[in-house]
Amino acid sequence: MFDGIDLSKINLNDVMNQVQDMAQKAKDDNSEKTFTSKAGGGMVSISINGNSEVIDLEIDDSLLDDKDSLQILLISAMNDVIKQSDEFKKQNAMNMMMGGLGGGNPFGNK
Repeated sequence: MFDGIDLSKINLNDVMNQVQDMAQKAKDDNSEKTFTSKAGGGMVSISINGNSEVIDLEIDDSLLDDKDSLQILLISAMNDVIKQSDEFKKQNAMNMMMGGLGGGNPFGNK
């Protein structure tokens, strides 16, 4: 399975530091990304960052007297915006895995 890979040259501390650095960079990058979803023709709008933290919520005044509709629209918008964020995170994780650590092979060259 590891034919051609010199495992004696692996510095696990360096590999772990690279992984931690990548995770922190991803978290920092995610905090700058914004996802927005609207429901009810824009009567409810919610925005979250890439870390799934709510950063904005707008509710049309006409919904304040209709609790049931407000709940339905909030749930719809929240579920949609969370899916957007999750898909973004999955795509970023795949890109990191495909690119390897620092664009190279952490186990050395064959």
